Amino acid sequence: MATKLPTTGIRLGADTILRRKGALPIVCLTAYTYPIARLLDPHVDLLLVGDSVAMVLHGHETTLGASLDMMIAHGQAVMRGSAKACVVVDMPAGTYEDSAEQAVASARRIVGETGCQAVKLEGGVDMAAQIAAIVAADIPVMGHIGLQPQSVEKDGGYKIKGRTDENVAALIADALAVEKAGAFSVVIEGTIEPVAADITRRLAIPTIGIGASSDCDGQILVIDDMVGLTVDRVPKFVKQYADLRSVIAHAAERYASEVRNREFPGRAHVFSKTNGGDEEA
Repeated sequence: MATKLPTTGIRLGADTILRRKGALPIVCLTAYTYPIARLLDPHVDLLLVGDSVAMVLHGHETTLGASLDMMIAHGQAVMRGSAKACVVVDMPAGTYEDSAEQAVASARRIVGETGCQAVKLEGGVDMAAQIAAIVAADIPVMGHIGLQPQSVEKDGGYKIKGRTDENVAALIADALAVEKAGAFSVVIEGTIEPVAADITRRLAIPTIGIGASSDCDGQILVIDDMVGLTVDRVPKFVKQYADLRSVIAHAAERYASEVRNREFPGRAHVFSKTNGGDEEA
């Protein structure tokens, strides 16, 4: 049974993140589950319930496997597991692109069913109307430009952005459109470092980098990448701060050995009358 988190009643909101522009860097990580949210919450400013959950936890090849129901379920878990961090939930592909009305309806459902502080969607100039409509409905929006995982099939893979003058101009236009539409921040992903740094200087809203620049106003990584749980290829921009794959594999190996040798469970792990009749599991 989950225990209730201690809380001061103060949770960071989109307005607080916005005010961090040019100040202390904003610490962001993805989270998809209650226990991970509990572990990360004391250390971060923002928890993103990313549509990367489709790949990380559900085994899909791309983020296109995420659904609205999936994002809401994980958003609820992260909200229950956090007390301080600003929680942002990704809007999955197919839930906002068709029209501003569709975008607002999806955003309202996410916020209404999770209680999160904001939603995130991918796109720049092409999604400005959707961002503006969601913001007009009093729901804070985080933008996402540069490499956009929801467009990986259209782009023919995970292509780094900002290599040509034409692409740089498009990135700047996207960033300015997201800001003008009312987003409180924007993720810049997989973008050439000087370009991401230039966009950060141009914008009055915080930029959150992932494979971008240390000059961004904050940084984000996928938690499973950061702690070494990723099974497949780890992106170049990831720094691994732990190797939990080895830790878990070793623990499973020891457990299997002890079960097969009848070393587990031992006397300390079973119940008997002499152990006390009122003990709990």
